[in-house]
Amino acid sequence: MTINTSILGSITDENMSVVAYKAFMLKRRIILALATEGDCTIADLSRILNVSNPTITKLIGELIREGYVRDLGKIETGGGRRPCAFGLVSDSGYFLGGTISENTLCFGLIDLNKNTVTVQKDIPFSYNTPTQFVETLAERIREFIATLGSARDKILGMGITVKGRVDASSGVIYNAMNTDGYPLARIIQEKTGIETIVENDTRAMTYAEYLTGDSEGVQNALFINVGRGIGVGIIVRGKLYYGKSGFSGEFGHIPFFDNEKICQCGKKGCLETEASGMALETLFAERLQEGASSILSDRFRAGEPITMHDIIEAAKSDDVLSIDLITGIGEKLGRGISVLINLFNPELVVIGGPLSEVGDYLMLPIRTALNKYSLRLVTRDTTLRLSTLGDTAGVLGAALLTRNRMLGIL
Repeated sequence: MTINTSILGSITDENMSVVAYKAFMLKRRIILALATEGDCTIADLSRILNVSNPTITKLIGELIREGYVRDLGKIETGGGRRPCAFGLVSDSGYFLGGTISENTLCFGLIDLNKNTVTVQKDIPFSYNTPTQFVETLAERIREFIATLGSARDKILGMGITVKGRVDASSGVIYNAMNTDGYPLARIIQEKTGIETIVENDTRAMTYAEYLTGDSEGVQNALFINVGRGIGVGIIVRGKLYYGKSGFSGEFGHIPFFDNEKICQCGKKGCLETEASGMALETLFAERLQEGASSILSDRFRAGEPITMHDIIEAAKSDDVLSIDLITGIGEKLGRGISVLINLFNPELVVIGGPLSEVGDYLMLPIRTALNKYSLRLVTRDTTLRLSTLGDTAGVLGAALLTRNRMLGIL
């Protein structure tokens, strides 16, 4: 009998006996229960899994010897013999997350108990072709893993997020980095030897915010990712909503405006044409050309490109033009969000992504627009807040999605 080096892996021996198979699957169920419920006693696990105490006791002993479970000692009860509690060994396994931005990468690692081990941001990343993209990505992943010490031999899975449309079930991406329809997840897995999933960046950010943010008891939520584009992640009844083909959340491509501005999707009038980071860059350049003043004026006159991130930093330094334009973006974005609230009636709306870094300069006009355009009866039970994870939401979401898929929670 041979099993993958991880109890979370797949069975590799088709001739495994029925008894061994049942034991293997019960161990996975025990790990899933501990990952979902937290520390448990033998009686707790027996009740949750509907398995006898002696069987649970035997398998817990094996999992302790294999290094996945630890004995936490006896706990206090109302009377009688004090039972022992058991929990997962945090450093028995790790999950790697990675996010791909325009020209940088971010990598992070969480342990089996969802604790963040390390995050590395702003890793330079450039490529000219899909082939070079894949090769460079795989090399950067290997370089990050090399920094992890003993943890590098215990990585159970990896999640990579990209912008744009992603078929999470197959690992195929549909954007400028398209690998001719061949699943990026499979390519990276072949090059690194690590089981890999690929996910949309907004959906991963949504998942991280929902699991780790101030969302206890929330069942229906929206996460608005405001960067150079606009995306929305949707939580329905506590689960990520993917839609029929897995492409839900294209909020930025709602034809919201009657204008002649061509969106990056090729259509006109999309919300992104007037309420995104790309729109902000365009508006900023137009205003400077018209004679407006900014702390970025000298750079603009010198021919340097002014990016969304430059404008964000200028707003943080109280640049009036930057603040004025971001306020206008917030008002238009708020109109769009009011439509989502009227449709979904969520308990929680979280604003994240790069533009959320400016805080109230964006949030106040959004709130004003929601009060103006959304229905009072629908909005009154909706909480609006900023992201609590900031620029780590994507990488942590990628790792958490990988962990929970491998554990069977998703």
